[in-house]
Amino acid sequence: MKTKTVWDLYGEDVKYFILSKVKNDTLADDLLQETFIKVHIKLRSLVDESKLKSWVLAIARHTMMDHFRSQKLVSDHSTGNLVSEETTPDHTKEDCLHGIIKNLPRKYREPLLLADIQGLKQAQISERLNLPLPTVKSQIQRGRKLISQGFVDCCGFKINDNGFLVGELKEREHCKVCH
Repeated sequence: MKTKTVWDLYGEDVKYFILSKVKNDTLADDLLQETFIKVHIKLRSLVDESKLKSWVLAIARHTMMDHFRSQKLVSDHSTGNLVSEETTPDHTKEDCLHGIIKNLPRKYREPLLLADIQGLKQAQISERLNLPLPTVKSQIQRGRKLISQGFVDCCGFKINDNGFLVGELKEREHCKVCH
């Protein structure tokens, strides 16, 4: 399953879920984007696809909790929702991801964006870029590895034994890509 498929199926539901808790369109969009970056990174770890929606909503819930923990919170007693005083975090994984993708060599960046963001099939990318299919496949795989390595280099993440990124985001001034 591809991230684009998950987005097409549940993107609006997840945004509505987040918006119902944060009551701020800009913050909801940021948290939605962060949620789908996590979905993209962790999608291979999903064991039971019949639980996809609850899995995605759990990621959204944890993303919101992480955000609220990192911010000063104000309780909105009239609605019972938590509202953040600061709506834009100083440094996010998206900052690092954008920087990492921007720094990828074009030969990896272009096929990767077409595959993982636009959801094109590798054969379509091959035709569009006028490259052999095996070349496109290897460029996409290499681009994904470079993104993982970028998080390791940028913020000191580690790749665990299962091949997944683990770690905590550093402050902006300690980040090698965003600083």
